Amino acid sequence: MSTVSQTSTSSPLDRKVAVVTGGSRGIGLSIAEALLAAGASVVITGRDQAQLDRARSHLGAGTGAPVAAVDGSVATAADASRMIQAAVDRFGGLDVLVNNAGVGIFNSVAAMSTEQWDSVIGTNLTGVFHCCHAAVPHLLRRGGGWIINISSLASKNPFSGGAAYCASKAALNAFSESLMQEVRHDNIRVSYVMPGSVSTGFGGRGQAGEEDWKLAPDDVAEVVMDLLRHPARSLPSRVELRPSRPNK
Repeated sequence: MSTVSQTSTSSPLDRKVAVVTGGSRGIGLSIAEALLAAGASVVITGRDQAQLDRARSHLGAGTGAPVAAVDGSVATAADASRMIQAAVDRFGGLDVLVNNAGVGIFNSVAAMSTEQWDSVIGTNLTGVFHCCHAAVPHLLRRGGGWIINISSLASKNPFSGGAAYCASKAALNAFSESLMQEVRHDNIRVSYVMPGSVSTGFGGRGQAGEEDWKLAPDDVAEVVMDLLRHPARSLPSRVELRPSRPNK
């Protein structure tokens, strides 16, 4: 299990219901672990059924932990709606949506295929829209809740070979800020987190845990939990998170 510490039964997340997209590995899995430790019921989603089964077992489903797994692609509106509805059907409602599912295909614009472009934008941006579109009515029925979108520092620091990924995350930031203004008076709190380099092997870049200087998935999970526990009178709508001592 994650190194994120258990919280008391007075946690503001006790008995809340959360959906974490892309929750079968890396950052998403760490966030799911932290939510469970805080007393929430959690639905994780992903496209790889075998990986979802392993994650569900890791999260303690066999020991009675309130966790479920739903396969599908957030890039498909029907799948996204089904994922959200699964949480409502299984646990009685929805309080937290963490949009973490992401695709990283890194190639030059000249070499990138239309299919690759569509995959990145469809998951990283359109998929967030699909999930938020499906989730907001359920959050309103609960009297409010949280939407946290996992972006990237690449959104403000473009690099060669990252046109699709950087564009998707920059657009995600703008989407998040617009949505935040639309729903803030409905007691729905929208924030986005921009991590720097995280040791997950994302996009085929290295292996998880191989570079100690990078952020760990648990570091991002801690920020998400801090946002969820933040006093209601203020809203940290954007958080930048970077390694303390990156390679020179």
